[in-house]
Amino acid sequence: MTGSARTQHRPDSHRPARAARRPGGAARGLAAGLAAGALALGGVVASGSPAGAAPTGTTGTAGAKGAALQAEAGDLLDVTLDQLRPTQPSVGFDQIYYKLGRYSSPKDEQNGDFNKRFDDWCETNGQEEAATVSPGAKLTDPSSFTCTVPVGQETDETRAAMKTVVIGPGGELYLTDGQHTLTSFLETPDGGPTMHIRLRVTGNLSGLSPAAFWQAMQEKKWVWLRDENNNPITTDQLPQRLGLARFHDDRYRSLVYFTRDIGYQAPADAAEYLEFLWGTWLRERVNLDAYDLDSPASYLTAIRAASEAMSGTAGDTVIADGRTADELGRMPEWNAGKKPTGGEFGKLSAPISDQKPGKLAYALDFRSRILAAPACTKTLTGKHTGPLVVSSGVLCLNGARQTGPVVVAAGASLVAKGADITGPVQAVGAHTVQLCGTSLTGPLSVVNTKQRLTLSGAGCTPNTLNGPLQLVNNA
Repeated sequence: MTGSARTQHRPDSHRPARAARRPGGAARGLAAGLAAGALALGGVVASGSPAGAAPTGTTGTAGAKGAALQAEAGDLLDVTLDQLRPTQPSVGFDQIYYKLGRYSSPKDEQNGDFNKRFDDWCETNGQEEAATVSPGAKLTDPSSFTCTVPVGQETDETRAAMKTVVIGPGGELYLTDGQHTLTSFLETPDGGPTMHIRLRVTGNLSGLSPAAFWQAMQEKKWVWLRDENNNPITTDQLPQRLGLARFHDDRYRSLVYFTRDIGYQAPADAAEYLEFLWGTWLRERVNLDAYDLDSPASYLTAIRAASEAMSGTAGDTVIADGRTADELGRMPEWNAGKKPTGGEFGKLSAPISDQKPGKLAYALDFRSRILAAPACTKTLTGKHTGPLVVSSGVLCLNGARQTGPVVVAAGASLVAKGADITGPVQAVGAHTVQLCGTSLTGPLSVVNTKQRLTLSGAGCTPNTLNGPLQLVNNA
């Protein structure tokens, strides 16, 4: 599960020493990937080769569902990211920002290694880590790089590192582990919604009715039904697809991620949604509103307070869901007994200017590059049918399903995140138009935007735009 660290058995700091790898053209590959992402405004990035796996024999959504209906627990299933449905409403944005910051940085190559995104892809695909990376390599083209474990020679250990999926009614694919990793792949410029990856099937529940399916998912703890504020939600409130624009940000989920190997280490038999369980406990002990999470020093202070609370509590303390601190991987010595300047906390503290920045530095550096959307004056969620006219202010469509035309008047703004729009969208002289993670079936016409038109960029989930595109004289 994404909330669990049971597949995170190879953190960066614990990988065995190896000879320096020559990245070749990996840096140029990143630049090419960025260019490809910038050109993908009219839809999604074109898919590359399948994920090094044996083809399923079918293509497209219908084909994937047909293959999934035949899958059994333990099978490896080749999928694209846009076919997956999340089983939790929130992720830790800063954890994903760390990955995106590192993926877009040349520092791995400057240190004589391959960019981390290739290692992450190989590990997720059951193939350990990258072995070679060709000039111009892209995640959407696995023929442009190789992994240390060839397809067909996976071991129990490499298969254990793969993310997992449950087959639901109608062959729908419910991602039960890897929401953070796969969202990072979807958001990075040389990844995207049509990127291939293999997943390990945990169970096939396609024969159940929807009600029985969700009942089974809850009984098996394969779904997390609490929002970013730890309030209960229903299964209808889960996102329909992956992407930052479709998830909510759980700051405590990020906080727990940064305490890994400082306050806790995930045990081999870790509880499902382990990090969410720790986050539930920390909400009562660390008030994040008391810290400036834009400041590296203040954020580090929060991480230290949280990790010290974790390691400092008695091992038999019940943390959440009946699990004790020891069962959730409590480290009896904070930072493995090392000084704050050493160990994992010392690594985490390294600034972005360092040769090897810490995870927090990468996260905050990437977050600083995200363009802020204007504040909403009106927000729509759920289903809406009929014309929408934005005459003034800022209309936000947050995960909304709009059927009908959307017209943005001069001076008004539209912000659509994770929305599904069927009908034309027209804006003339608008202040701001921002579409991220939005599926639009119909023409898009944006002319003379005064402040900003945003359809891509850092932190903006790729859109799926099906229809004519007219962009003229926009800021």
